[in-house]
Amino acid sequence: MQLTKHAHACVTIEKDDTRLVIDPGTFTPDAAQAVGRAHAVLITHEHFDHFDDKLVAAALRAQPGLRVYGTGAVAAALGDHEGRVRTVTAGDTFSVGSVTVAVHGHLHAPIHTDIPCPDNVGYLLDGGALYHPGDAYFAPDAPVHTLLLPTSGPWTKLGEAADYVRAVKPRRVIQIHELMLSDLGQTSTATILGENGLTGIPIDRVEPGTTVPL
Repeated sequence: MQLTKHAHACVTIEKDDTRLVIDPGTFTPDAAQAVGRAHAVLITHEHFDHFDDKLVAAALRAQPGLRVYGTGAVAAALGDHEGRVRTVTAGDTFSVGSVTVAVHGHLHAPIHTDIPCPDNVGYLLDGGALYHPGDAYFAPDAPVHTLLLPTSGPWTKLGEAADYVRAVKPRRVIQIHELMLSDLGQTSTATILGENGLTGIPIDRVEPGTTVPL
């Protein structure tokens, strides 16, 4: 299995002949190209930096085999598309080609009491090879090899992120949701949270466009 990092929260996962894209949002400049090569798109929640509804709707029209999985709000925004758009909730499992997916979590992390928390699901791939939590610090009750860790945004906090990594206990951590941090901020965050910081686990900073093995 390989991961290609895109800007912000979006990644492409490839295994054998299967290609998945998770959270192609408006902050990801090459989201359309990534989705155009995908067999399925997985959306954690409806916020625009994770879900470009116009882009995904256009892809569904242009790619007859494309399937989309997401929360109820995501499905409502897209429509059914002859059953190719599926609502998923915690506890659901499904497969896309050779990749198995388990759904975890319920809600977006709180930003402020005045701002509603939408539904947010995380995706655990291939029995724990990779976990994308969306915008939440939800720890799945399952082993995780590689954790995609959000490191910037109005809801994030370094102390909570450290506790989250400690709870998940992954072997590897890759930064995502990093776009609101400068280069210095990303390096500082990795230092505070990383191998010699609060978690004891190295945090990889993967540049957009880079593909790494999992």
